[in-house]
Amino acid sequence: MSNTDSLRRIERAPLGAAFTRDGVATVIAALLFTVIMVSFRPFQPAGAELTGDGGDIINQLGFGSLGAVSIFSLLAFADPRVVRSLVSPSWALMLGFFFLSVVLATDPPAAMRAASFTMIGIITMATILVLPRDADSFARVVIFTAVVVIGLSYIGLIVFPHEALHTADSQEPEHAGLWRGIFTHKNIAGPVMACFSFAGLYLFRRGQRWWGGGIFCAAMVFMLHTGSKTTAGLVPFSIMIVVLPSLIGMRLGTPILFALAIIATAVGTLGIVFIAPVKHLAAIYFPDLTYTGRTTLWEFAGEMLAKKPWTGYGYESFWGTPLLLNQDQPFDRPWDIRTIVHGHDGYLDIAVLMGIPALCVAAYTFLIAPLRDYMRIPARKENIFLGDFFMMVVLFTALNGFLESFFFHRGDPVWLFFVLGVLGLRQVSLRPIPVRLSH
Repeated sequence: MSNTDSLRRIERAPLGAAFTRDGVATVIAALLFTVIMVSFRPFQPAGAELTGDGGDIINQLGFGSLGAVSIFSLLAFADPRVVRSLVSPSWALMLGFFFLSVVLATDPPAAMRAASFTMIGIITMATILVLPRDADSFARVVIFTAVVVIGLSYIGLIVFPHEALHTADSQEPEHAGLWRGIFTHKNIAGPVMACFSFAGLYLFRRGQRWWGGGIFCAAMVFMLHTGSKTTAGLVPFSIMIVVLPSLIGMRLGTPILFALAIIATAVGTLGIVFIAPVKHLAAIYFPDLTYTGRTTLWEFAGEMLAKKPWTGYGYESFWGTPLLLNQDQPFDRPWDIRTIVHGHDGYLDIAVLMGIPALCVAAYTFLIAPLRDYMRIPARKENIFLGDFFMMVVLFTALNGFLESFFFHRGDPVWLFFVLGVLGLRQVSLRPIPVRLSH
């Protein structure tokens, strides 16, 4: 949100305001946000895989256009100082490891094609953040995208029930009847709806109660029907950790609780596999704790990581590749690692694909830096409300990353929301967010 223009009371008809420079920038941001969330293959369960397929002309043209529009908009409408402020040394280093993993991939051209989708996604989310000139404009962007995405997902339940619902004849018949809307899987639909519920709460807090309340309720109802117990538990937890300390005047409590939640979740998930005392205690008190077989994947990934700890195996070069297809499958292994598309733990997957040094940089860039930014947010109402929204998104997705893998995953909507939250926290920490005087 650029604050280069001085704030003035401008009396215009709402339609006329859309054709001003600021109005056009807001419209572009709303369209970019909506298109990248809806994707170019809504209601298609295979859409996630097709996104990275170099032969998919729809996604090639679609993402190429998104990237071109985003770069043009950054040059034509955004304040260069605001754009530059989003670039940090830690992000530069993180992207350096990312591109190194592309170079080291078993199929560098294919990895580069997939990486290009990821980079376009990051650039697009940055554009969405910097184009709206004030909090009111950003709120309009959020409202438009939320209404379209949630609305299409509900409409799909009626018009395209076989695509918007998991069915018994799919690869996962155990999910039959669970909602996924326009998304490829319930595990994407649930977290995305959770993030939109945070957006609804943000709108409600800043006074747009009808829009905020409606979006919050619609997103929560849909999220509950995705059947994700983890998501359903993390949403109120994330809201409580962020909003409660703010309401009682102890905002410092949020970063502390955030850090404790991340550490506790890391110990409770990866810790029961890789930390001997924790593994021993878990075996005694929680012998059946496997996170639906995930611990088997983590053990295997850890063993393979030990063979390439510094560089990993390269981007798109581990799960679902011939390296694993040729592995022997023990009869007592709960999951067949030869058919798994990711490790169901984003942090472990960063290490496996890019190396342990890259994981350390990611821990700072994705977890520590956002906490620092949150603590630097100016004591202004709009900054606080927007910062709380971004913090809820980052906290929820960061915790979700211990059971799902979405980091650097092309156009994955959960990854895109995470990028929005991390970059958004940096932005609200650096400058006052303006608001229209007539608001």
